[in-house]
Amino acid sequence: MDSPIRLVVFDVNETLSDMSPLRARFEDVHAPGHLAATWFAGVLRDGFALTAAGGYADFRDVAEAGLRGLLADLPGWEGDATDAAAHILDGFADLGVHPDVPDGVRALHAAGLRLATLTNGSTAITERLLSRAGLTGCFTELLDVSAPRAWKPAAAAYRYATDSLAVDPAETLLVAVHPWDVDGARRAGLRAAWLRRGATAYPRVLTPPTRTAADLRELARDLVPAD
Repeated sequence: MDSPIRLVVFDVNETLSDMSPLRARFEDVHAPGHLAATWFAGVLRDGFALTAAGGYADFRDVAEAGLRGLLADLPGWEGDATDAAAHILDGFADLGVHPDVPDGVRALHAAGLRLATLTNGSTAITERLLSRAGLTGCFTELLDVSAPRAWKPAAAAYRYATDSLAVDPAETLLVAVHPWDVDGARRAGLRAAWLRRGATAYPRVLTPPTRTAADLRELARDLVPAD
């Protein structure tokens, strides 16, 4: 029989936060809004690559470098890349959570589970996000990868979270919308829940999740069955 789940660790960007408003930030600087997705994928790629090579840089530095390059390569784009990048990145401070997040988080907290976050971004942005949603008090700890200096999905990032909170990885559940995050957590010995958020298929080449749910409300109902 599996050990009970004692700790639930949440990814932040896109899992808790709704990043769709960043499209408008791109449009503010006269860049196509659809580039937001391309840029964010590039940020993850570069952060992962640094970690794989034994290097490290903070999320904002990687994100800014990616934006400057992306904007400079836009045909006909004229503007100050430094100011434009700052305007887009400042948008992280104003993001809100997905509609299902408050109910799901509160249900898990009320059930007595310890909740934490682990982000490739910054703890300060996570704290602002959760504070705006009125959820800060539900979380035991807000963590980011600056301490282990290794971006998820490196095993060192997940070990940092479980070691910091003194919980066995086998009794820890990572929650993420990103299959790469689920795969990394599983390989590090954690359990992992994949929130589909409209996606239809999980990549077959990655380690499968231990749980799958449409959103956080559904996951909470699964983890905390009604009496």
